[in-house]
Amino acid sequence: MLCQSCGNAEAVIELTTVRDDEKRVQHLCEACASEHGVEVEGSGPSAPLVDFLAQIGKSMGEEMVPASRCPSCGLTPAQLKQLGRLGCAECYTHFEQHLRNLLRRLHGGTHHVGKQPTAGDTSGFDRKARVQSLRRSLQRAVAEEDFEQAALLRDQIRRLETVQET
Repeated sequence: MLCQSCGNAEAVIELTTVRDDEKRVQHLCEACASEHGVEVEGSGPSAPLVDFLAQIGKSMGEEMVPASRCPSCGLTPAQLKQLGRLGCAECYTHFEQHLRNLLRRLHGGTHHVGKQPTAGDTSGFDRKARVQSLRRSLQRAVAEEDFEQAALLRDQIRRLETVQET
């Protein structure tokens, strides 16, 4: 099959795009695919996403009961495996354990460890709610035996409580 973009070279890439719930499939040669931002060898920044979506298929085939539909949108594990995306906000909680396992394999953890506001920048920041949220995260980390994350959370709680007392 010839490339649908240039019409000259042999198509080696099948590019599927979805816009406004409309699926469009293009067959492209390597040159046209790279013009569309597609890494031909899969070694670029898109490779982790491809690996992640492949893991959805493996994980869901082994661990999920075929009849476990999302109670809100009715998405089945087979549909999730095929589409590679969730159907609604409820899917995140319904398929939580399976997504958590995939994220752990892909990123090495399931908790975001990023920048936090410093003690001086917390004006208007509800420290009490933040401490409660951190305590819940700490309990989850201990339950999952992620003691490094638990130690980080403990230290964050102590910093916030120290600022609160002064």
